[in-house]
Amino acid sequence: MSFVAEVEVRFRDHDSFGHVNNAVYATYCEQARVRFFEEVLGTPLSDPHIVVAHLELDYRAPIEGVGTVEVEIEAGEPGGKSFPIYYTLSYEGETVATGETVQVAMDDEGRPTRVPDQWREAIADQP
Repeated sequence: MSFVAEVEVRFRDHDSFGHVNNAVYATYCEQARVRFFEEVLGTPLSDPHIVVAHLELDYRAPIEGVGTVEVEIEAGEPGGKSFPIYYTLSYEGETVATGETVQVAMDDEGRPTRVPDQWREAIADQP
């Protein structure tokens, strides 16, 4: 499945070298993930029943200037208690980073639990 979110690059995202600080790329992924959870899975990411257990980013090119980063999300097949999300970040038509997070579903006591059927169905229904 593929979902695209546009994220604004702000002047404050830049470091002293004039390009977006590497840590901000993770924030761009987070902002896109929030929209994905709300618009595709029908769940606010503020729901305490979701945690990110793994984050990996590979940088390919710097982002210089302000504008918009396009974050493409592809959700992988859910396992028992978790599922991956793959990211491709593009700026001005160029891929600037790729990444992956692993989300874990949690129960009310803070223990990992089965990924909800609603999420499984939404992921399976996406083209």
